[in-house]
Amino acid sequence: MFRSSKWIMLFAFFLTLLLIGCQSAAPPTETQGTAEEGAAERKASAAKGATVEKVSVTVPAGTALAVWLGAAIDTGSTPNGAEFEGTLAEPLVVGGTQLAPVGSAVAGTVTQVVSSGRLNRPAELSLVLNSLTVVGGDQVAISTQTWSMKGESHKKRNITMIGGGAGAGALIGAIAGGKKGAAIGGAVGAGAGTGAAAATGKKEIVLAPETKLTFKLASALTVSVKK
Repeated sequence: MFRSSKWIMLFAFFLTLLLIGCQSAAPPTETQGTAEEGAAERKASAAKGATVEKVSVTVPAGTALAVWLGAAIDTGSTPNGAEFEGTLAEPLVVGGTQLAPVGSAVAGTVTQVVSSGRLNRPAELSLVLNSLTVVGGDQVAISTQTWSMKGESHKKRNITMIGGGAGAGALIGAIAGGKKGAAIGGAVGAGAGTGAAAATGKKEIVLAPETKLTFKLASALTVSVKK
């Protein structure tokens, strides 16, 4: 009798354990499922709210871009086709929306370089911008009107130097030997004046770093930025 009671108690114990295990493995109730679904929906909604919305802004042709040069450009050493970099000196703002702040990167190309010649050929320089980095770090292609500069003509300066040299030579010649001496002295003075003009006639265009230049967009530009 005692043994039978013992086996009955063990059987009841194992049955209790089995029931507890079944309850633990039971599928979630409807209330639990609803709570989990609600949490998932809230998470998805938060992720959607974090999505960055962008708006397209059109920058009209003719808009000015003030730029600081990053490195020097010299008509005496810079080749045609050389690339250059710079930064915006003023923010690009259209309709109250800032598309590119001060310091935004720009890049361009030297489209023409003419080194200064002696006596009669002034230096020439032409530049255009090709790209602009806008808010968000996107680099966009742009097209600008050509910025150009032409050096001073040496003609007037050289004529003055040549003429001055001839006059001084004639004066010295006249003192030394009358009319004949004046003619000889004038010829010598003219030659000396020409030599001086040739020696000092080269005047290159040099744009130092941080030189401020203004370019204008040749065509309209559409940019997508954060709303």
